[in-house]
Amino acid sequence: MGIVNVTPDSFSDGSRFLDAPRAIAHGRRLVDEGADILDIGGESTRPGAEPVSLDEELRRVLPVVEGLSSLAVPVSIDTYKVEVMRAALDAGASMINDVNALRGEGTLDAARSSNCGVCLMHMQGNPQTMQLCPQYGDVVAEVREFLAQRVAACEAVGIARERLVVDPGFGFGKSKAHNLQLLRHLNAIASLGVPVLAGLSRKSTLGKITGKPALERVSESVAAALLAVQRGAAIVRVHDVDETHDALLVLAAIEDSTPLNPS
Repeated sequence: MGIVNVTPDSFSDGSRFLDAPRAIAHGRRLVDEGADILDIGGESTRPGAEPVSLDEELRRVLPVVEGLSSLAVPVSIDTYKVEVMRAALDAGASMINDVNALRGEGTLDAARSSNCGVCLMHMQGNPQTMQLCPQYGDVVAEVREFLAQRVAACEAVGIARERLVVDPGFGFGKSKAHNLQLLRHLNAIASLGVPVLAGLSRKSTLGKITGKPALERVSESVAAALLAVQRGAAIVRVHDVDETHDALLVLAAIEDSTPLNPS
């Protein structure tokens, strides 16, 4: 899943693709590099980010969704606002990626009334407060239970399980220790029986390990993506598609049990 942030303040690439033509060109480039899904967001959810108005978010994302919807890969809309969900689906998006796991008013119905895919993410608190002092008794068990409940809530209103993806929400109300524990035991989340999305790309936990700023965390991000896939992730949400795609090809070749031609 290639990231297309149409925002001025995203933690890694804020303002780089703020206007629609540059964002569309970036999305096309990510597909050329191997992206299977494009995730378009018009409001940063980094720690401390301030909300943007509905009208501004729509202004940012709709031209980009429309401009990329003709490509051969699905377009996902990264939003928690029901109005943005509905408008983006009408504009050609085929997936909702909601950091609030469809808990907002009307969002379950918006997903139910479409045939789109849905990603349900765990977040403790909200972007303004989530990293102040995140606390868990057992982070893996608590995140898994929350996601299980959200899957059940979707199924209860008629959203088929086959349409669902879950995301443990690395960095969303988690300390470095919480994030590493979730990554170590990602197979516990995968045991829910729905595909797992892992979003670790360039995040601060990786910077705390290596000491590098966000734009220099490519190697760390690729390593985290490989570890996530080895532990059960079906989708990795990344900024650096080309590098991640190549690394995943190597991983797939190593894990391929088909006998190789000696030549």
